[in-house]
Amino acid sequence: MDKIEIAKVCHEVNRAYCLALGDTNQMPWIDSPRWQKDSALHGVEMHINNPNAGPQASHESWMKQKLDDGWEYGPVKNADLKQHPCLVPFDQLPVEQQAKDYIFRAVVHALANSRD
Repeated sequence: MDKIEIAKVCHEVNRAYCLALGDTNQMPWIDSPRWQKDSALHGVEMHINNPNAGPQASHESWMKQKLDDGWEYGPVKNADLKQHPCLVPFDQLPVEQQAKDYIFRAVVHALANSRD
């Protein structure tokens, strides 16, 4: 699988996890905006290039990208206002949000290692 295919799988796994939590705001990959696809691809590249990076590093990379793109903390996710409730340090995230970083990392490593 190439990096874009891995990003698609990561996105869909995250979307399924969000649905299990009752969050129906995630769109399928095909319908997702470019910024969201780019974010997933950035996360994939970060883990491939830094195989020892843990879930906290995944969140920190995601957060840096968001802040660099002009996002800020907001109590609910609002893409139009560029606000997101997860723009806090990893240890301040609820455990179900931390789990997303564990899952994302695991999927990247499983699929990237299957390319070998």
